[in-house]
Amino acid sequence: MIFSTLEHILTHISFSVVSIVITIHLITLLVDEIVGLYDSPEKGMIATFFCITGLLVTRWIYLGHFPLSDLYESLIFLSWSFSIIHIVPYFKKHKNNLSAITAPSAIFTQGFATSGLLTEMSQSEILVPALQSQWLMMHVSMMVLGYAALLCGSLLSVALLVITFRQDIRILCKKNHFLKKSFSVDEIQYITKGNNVLQSTSFLSVRNYYRAQFIQQLDHWSYRVISLGFLFLTIGILSGAVWANEAWGSYWNWDPKETWAFITWTIFAIYLHTRTNINFQVTNSAIVASMGFLIIWICYFGVNLLGIGLHSYGSFTLT
Repeated sequence: MIFSTLEHILTHISFSVVSIVITIHLITLLVDEIVGLYDSPEKGMIATFFCITGLLVTRWIYLGHFPLSDLYESLIFLSWSFSIIHIVPYFKKHKNNLSAITAPSAIFTQGFATSGLLTEMSQSEILVPALQSQWLMMHVSMMVLGYAALLCGSLLSVALLVITFRQDIRILCKKNHFLKKSFSVDEIQYITKGNNVLQSTSFLSVRNYYRAQFIQQLDHWSYRVISLGFLFLTIGILSGAVWANEAWGSYWNWDPKETWAFITWTIFAIYLHTRTNINFQVTNSAIVASMGFLIIWICYFGVNLLGIGLHSYGSFTLT
């Protein structure tokens, strides 16, 4: 009873802290002059990390096994993974904008985990025999950490595409507008407004420079986070194959979860190839990563809706 109460308290505290972090982000986007709120999102994500860590440890002690046996526990662990992905660069004193990605992701996954859909699954149950193995912690934790990193990196690639395409559309519209105007103004207007044109051109060049720098940072962080997630995913798949051979007598069985995990691994292998190939543009690799964002959710969450295959322990039915 004490552990259950403590679990509920930590769940509500972490959810509330992440909500406050998102609110602070919105305030800082609207008002840049509030200096006191500059470091608040990072501190909020650190508090969230410790709350979710306490929640996982409490459930571990209460249940007697590592809390990764069903969809509810994996969602909580996924939310914890988002928080740790954010605070690692913070402790290394690297400036990053990952909280704009990690905070909404954490509140989404934790909000769904604590919703009414997974109420029954959140109750303590005896671990099924197939999951009573030391490989549970290794395999599932690596897979969920890989999902979290790949989701964050994919969202950074989506942001890169949005900014790039908006810039291209804006430049195209300005070129069309200039061509139309060039046939309607006379020579006197062109001479008198020459200085204004030069000033506006100088302003736009500076603005484009900072936008290009921001796109470069997004690409840099996306590549680093996806590379880390790809490493975790590879370790998770390999450890899962070894565990499958011990439990079912075969390294690979091509059930829905394994098939989509292989598809996910292939998509991000293609991303890493296009990203490191100088013949491809940055947008090409970003498009591949954006496709991977959808593939991850199908692999992680969509397959659980089917409730079939050898990995059906985390499935649930919508009522």
